[in-house]
Amino acid sequence: MSNAHILVVDDEPDIRAIMQEILEDEGYQVSVAEHAEAARQIRREKRPDVILLDIWMPDTDGISLLKEWCDNGLINDCSVIMMSGHGTVETAVEATKLGAYDFIEKPVTTSKLLITLKRALEMASLQRENQGLKKRSPIVEPLGHSEVIQQLREQVKRLTQHKMSVLINGESGSGRTLFARYIHQQSLRRDGPFVNVRVAGMSPENQVLELFGVEGSPAPARLEQANRGTLYIKDIADMDDAVQSRLLNSLESQSFTRNGGSEAIPIDVRIIAATAYPIDKAVNNGRLREDLYYYLNIIPIHIPPLRDHCEDVPELLDFYVNVFVNQENLPYRKFSVAAQNRLRNYTWPGNVRELRNLVQRLLILGNGLSIEADEVEPILNIQRNNNQRATSIYDLPLREAREQFERDYLEHQLQEVDGNVSKVANRVGLERTHLYRKLRALDIDPKQTKK
Repeated sequence: MSNAHILVVDDEPDIRAIMQEILEDEGYQVSVAEHAEAARQIRREKRPDVILLDIWMPDTDGISLLKEWCDNGLINDCSVIMMSGHGTVETAVEATKLGAYDFIEKPVTTSKLLITLKRALEMASLQRENQGLKKRSPIVEPLGHSEVIQQLREQVKRLTQHKMSVLINGESGSGRTLFARYIHQQSLRRDGPFVNVRVAGMSPENQVLELFGVEGSPAPARLEQANRGTLYIKDIADMDDAVQSRLLNSLESQSFTRNGGSEAIPIDVRIIAATAYPIDKAVNNGRLREDLYYYLNIIPIHIPPLRDHCEDVPELLDFYVNVFVNQENLPYRKFSVAAQNRLRNYTWPGNVRELRNLVQRLLILGNGLSIEADEVEPILNIQRNNNQRATSIYDLPLREAREQFERDYLEHQLQEVDGNVSKVANRVGLERTHLYRKLRALDIDPKQTKK
């Protein structure tokens, strides 16, 4: 495995130096650590392919360090070879049970070292390949034969061969995540990870922790997890402004710094971002930073609402019937022509997600092989009522609910004083300049609120 990275962990400087010299002569990249803490740091920052780990060390012994990595799931992508000049059969067995690939005794001969290392690298490569196959979900091409969906699929296929960022806009439930996965699965990064982050409802502090991680924590940051793959950020317009700025800096430099850390960690990440919020409005009112918008919006993708391609409804109904029959063992039922026509003429405020839920409900609760229009109608009434209730402020994401409340509250206050901003500032306890900025951000014109 050319250019493989080997980490040698040993408290004896002579052994570290000799092994480094031998391995570098063989063409390997080599890092060395004299104790467990240095090994932890190098393992986090450089992700070695194989670790040569001494058992007897002064602070934390090799077995304890191996167990720590094993408990945190941190040896799945590399092989660990234990070393000791005072090893026993029991120690070797314990190390193997914990997940070590092999155990070699000191003094280590060059031939034994290189043979064991070659086999460990082959094992690490197989482990990564198997993990990739397990994680790789089957490619699901967005369904539909309508002109708008066919054009969208063609647009997606053209951009999959490029590395630039993608900004997806579309209503909730329209299939933004499906298209994001499809772009990743069709791209040159298909063998890399697809990491999904949803920031809506998170505090700014948690957004930072989620994306950038914490120095010293064994859990990798989302940016780190997505290395050589795709980071999908849902609801990008709900990200805090300061976090957006830090994210942009990381994307432009293709590196980031963990919270509490000082060293820049290189990354190779493609960003796909999505929002249900109107893009122009998000930029104008400051929800989405203009500089981040220009970085992300190289390839804009708009996912149409289902009401704009209702001719695809019958195909979607058949697809989700088969999904629930095959995956959840629900009884097969077929939509009649009359039921399909009724659903083609429905407005689908909840988009494809609402259609999926309708199919599931009808398969669970209904009887008979055929689904007729009179069975569909009561379900539509229930979903229509649910969609109307969902517009309540209590069902909105926190940021949207706060904005809606502030807008209603300030419009009421302005109406009470006939649009006088100075009086409203005194009534609500805000500085007038601050109030003017807030009114602009909320698109409130004081002149329009006069009685």
